[in-house]
Amino acid sequence: MNRRAEYRALFRQNVRGRIIRDRIVRGVVFACVVVAIIPLGSILVEVFRNGIAAISYEFLTATPGAIGSGDGGVGPAIQGTLMVIGLSSLMGVPAGVMSGVFLSEYGQNRIAGAIRFFNDVFMEFPSIVLGIFAFLVIVLVLGYFTIWAGAFALSLIMFPIVARTTEESLKLVPQTYREAGTALGLKKWVVTMRIVLSAAKGGLVTGILLSVSRIGGETAPLIMTILGSSQFFAGLDAPMDALPLRIWRLSLLPYDSAQLQGWGAALVLIFIILGINLAVRYALSGRGQVKWGLAGRLAR
Repeated sequence: MNRRAEYRALFRQNVRGRIIRDRIVRGVVFACVVVAIIPLGSILVEVFRNGIAAISYEFLTATPGAIGSGDGGVGPAIQGTLMVIGLSSLMGVPAGVMSGVFLSEYGQNRIAGAIRFFNDVFMEFPSIVLGIFAFLVIVLVLGYFTIWAGAFALSLIMFPIVARTTEESLKLVPQTYREAGTALGLKKWVVTMRIVLSAAKGGLVTGILLSVSRIGGETAPLIMTILGSSQFFAGLDAPMDALPLRIWRLSLLPYDSAQLQGWGAALVLIFIILGINLAVRYALSGRGQVKWGLAGRLAR
């Protein structure tokens, strides 16, 4: 009986110690989350508080007015931001996904190790260097600023991020998925494209959205490539505006009206990035896929 009582006391002491350690770890994790959220929340509150007064229909659709007048808006900048993000995604996302697939599924050799190393180094490149590179190989060759040069520079920023997240996402897919596809007689590339990529869809989407959020606020590459404009899209051989460029130019002006428009443009940029994230998440969710499927059947 005494030995049994000792065992029970030791068991209770052990369980009590584990519970205490679990609560301590939970408290530390929660504190870290709060510390990370406070700066983010303060930034969002500050941008919303200073920029909401500038939001209006004219501000969202009109061209910029005279300097210091407080008239006009950021319509061309919104158009340019959407266009350059779309073109950058068309260039950077497919290349990044295919690179990640190669590194994950066929990357057990020295070549893949070198590619992985240079990809990690490339991910840390200053964006202004990529902008200068795009300026040298596109703008100087063509002889004019173009949105394609800006999209190319931003796609170089997207590419390593998408490649890295794709590789890590595919590595998390259980090996049994690949073995099951192979057991059915499927070729390796079919298993990779139809089974492994589908299983890692969530990680791929997260990586793509992270890269879109990264390029959405880049200014330095756009200064070297699309230059900026106060008019709507006039062709591929003409300068183009974008919200990061417009915010940067407005921040340099000493007028209160310009500062207000700069805060408003920053708020619009946040809403655009947030809208892209929510739209993509919803489209790839169960409800979004059902609605898209029904729409396709009705269209037929």
